[in-house]
Amino acid sequence: MAAKKKKQVTLHVPSAPFRPGDKASFAPFENEPGDLSRPDPVNCTASETTDHAYGLVRVLDFEGKASGPWNPDLTPDELREGLEHMVRMRIFDDRMMKMQRTGKLSFYMRSYGEEAVAIAQTMALETQDWIFPTYRQPGAQFVRGRDMVSMINHCIGNEEDNVKGRQMPVHYTYREGRFISVSSPVGTQFSQAVGVAMASQYKALDECCITWIGDGSSAEGDYHYALNFASVFKPPVILNIVNNQWANFTQLTLQVVTQHSLQED
Repeated sequence: MAAKKKKQVTLHVPSAPFRPGDKASFAPFENEPGDLSRPDPVNCTASETTDHAYGLVRVLDFEGKASGPWNPDLTPDELREGLEHMVRMRIFDDRMMKMQRTGKLSFYMRSYGEEAVAIAQTMALETQDWIFPTYRQPGAQFVRGRDMVSMINHCIGNEEDNVKGRQMPVHYTYREGRFISVSSPVGTQFSQAVGVAMASQYKALDECCITWIGDGSSAEGDYHYALNFASVFKPPVILNIVNNQWANFTQLTLQVVTQHSLQED
């Protein structure tokens, strides 16, 4: 009797559901503002936010108007302030990118399309709170009062640079605004923010920390270390994953098996 042929073991290589140029699909999510209840932002338990982690919390309708239970009811002055900061960031990005492309800057990374992420959240913070950004959140500095010329001086690395050329361009730091220096290794700001928040908690200080990473950085060890420490010690820290579905040109489904990054922990 002939021996049974063994099945060859091969490495599984996943394929992305979409490629660059394909039309984006948000089929798994509700398009209109839903009726997801808004839990108490301070006293709610983790279990009360489970549905939010697996769905889409949307504030703006197709007419661009805030509606539903998540409407923040901002005043006209607050809306104008936020818009001014975002427009200023867009103009700054455009100008600095042109300087980099024409050889006047050695390096630049822009936050195009993500201006609201940092600006809106920073506007909601208190001035004593700490900011641990990536290179996509420079707009938070405008909220904290930094002027555009100071940021240009840093990118150029001239004698007016507040770090005197000791950092790469776009690695801003702004002590007066509690804006911590951008870290080149992605994901490390999560551990930094959790550590400072733990110190603030230990000293009984009335302050919190906020930080951001992209979805690709959730594959880094610092992301998991930070979540573990934060879940155990419960320091006053806000951890954000800005998920644009791509990390350095790698689609999210090629990085993790789970549907949502927060499902991992």
